[in-house]
Amino acid sequence: MHAFPALARKRWRPHVGSLQDGGMKELAVLARLDGVAQAELCARGDVHASELLEACLARIDALNPLLRAVVTTARESSGPAGAGPLSGVPFLVKDSTEWPGLRWSMGSRLFAANVGRRQTPYGKRLEEAGLVCVGKSAMSEMGLLFSTETLLEGATLHPWDLSCSATGSSGGSAVAVAAGLVPLAHANDGGGSLRVPASACGVFGFKPSRGRTVPASFARSDFAAMTSDHCISRSVRDSALFLSLTEDASFGTPVGFVREPVSRRLRIGTWTRTMMGVAPEPDVLRAYEDAVALLVELGHDVVPIAPPRLEGPALSSAFFRVAGAAVAGIVELMDRTREEPVQIEELEPFTWALVEDFQAAGPEALPQARATFSQAVQAYLEATRGYDVVLTPVTSSASWPVGHLSPVLSREVLLRRTARSIGDTPLHNIVGCPAMSVPLHFPEAGVPIGMHFAAAPGADALLLELAYQLEEARPWKDHWAPYSIPARFGGSR
Repeated sequence: MHAFPALARKRWRPHVGSLQDGGMKELAVLARLDGVAQAELCARGDVHASELLEACLARIDALNPLLRAVVTTARESSGPAGAGPLSGVPFLVKDSTEWPGLRWSMGSRLFAANVGRRQTPYGKRLEEAGLVCVGKSAMSEMGLLFSTETLLEGATLHPWDLSCSATGSSGGSAVAVAAGLVPLAHANDGGGSLRVPASACGVFGFKPSRGRTVPASFARSDFAAMTSDHCISRSVRDSALFLSLTEDASFGTPVGFVREPVSRRLRIGTWTRTMMGVAPEPDVLRAYEDAVALLVELGHDVVPIAPPRLEGPALSSAFFRVAGAAVAGIVELMDRTREEPVQIEELEPFTWALVEDFQAAGPEALPQARATFSQAVQAYLEATRGYDVVLTPVTSSASWPVGHLSPVLSREVLLRRTARSIGDTPLHNIVGCPAMSVPLHFPEAGVPIGMHFAAAPGADALLLELAYQLEEARPWKDHWAPYSIPARFGGSR
């Protein structure tokens, strides 16, 4: 089921000190392995955790100057890896999340010199699992835009097409996994920030149900409550194991480590127009129709249904008001804890625009946004009642150029372009559903196109079982971006 390239049973000694003697080819072999396979090498004694770290850093050194997916590297191990099931496996933490000893900028000039001091409950679980943090991945400022280009770090480039946006906000994590720099990377998702870049980069992106995992942040806001933390990976099993290691026991019945594909016929409801009423572009529609045909071939009952009855503009406005409230809280905190208030040049124009919009809306802004969300939740649950899974495109367009969602553009332009490009992903954060982007379409030209699947809140296991089935039917592990370690140094595409 989970076939990955076999390595000879011998002590692994990558020549990471130079590109001579086939050293980069050996690094490419490691890059093709998912996290579970790398952990198995460690457990057998075929490779030491320090060698996996050294090889990972060599891969980052080779391609990150071009792609700019990693904004901070941890060159020295913080100590022996935990004895968990992913012991010795290198991974990245999205720069939205505090990690002791590493710069924690959240993509913002306001926090450019900030260093993490505390470990979150989520981070403790990852350390106990044996994962080795090799650095921080790039993001949009505060995770506010569906792009990964900031005035602090510049633009993260797409490994399939350097002229395209890596999307976001977890673009650094998606690019790093798609390029083979790390086998998996932490990401989070407040409105599609994990699923959208996973789709664009041709990797697997799963968003757990709201509350399923232990906290990855000490922040408290409506926006934080909508945000789910997980990982971007190349294999479903990495994602499923990652979820089992970060579950919150107080959520309800644990999912555990889901290992097998779904074994029953599913009733899948589907629509294509976004919550803003935008129809998919032709290449996205072709990918969607191919996914429908695959599901039917696998024996599922796929039923076109009417999308939820939503007031799209009001829902979009409420979503960004909630985001603006979160940022306004950060600005207020900084104003109280330092001698001078936050300066205009310390935040990007779009970030300031959201703060100003929230403040201008008055004290009823948050209650009104919550009421709008409540109506959307009821509409979604009513539209999807009786269906196991919902299928839609992830986005209405397959890609957009670097700069299309630049943070220096006006709020009006950015909101209009976001409404045109982004599908229903924010809706699933509002409802609290588990949802995922599955890399099912790799066109001959252009960037990958993922398909979006969601289930009822709490039905995380069902989605992962479907993901395993889709992975078996349409394996994606050997699809490598042109600007990836295996494609550049290992002779594969």
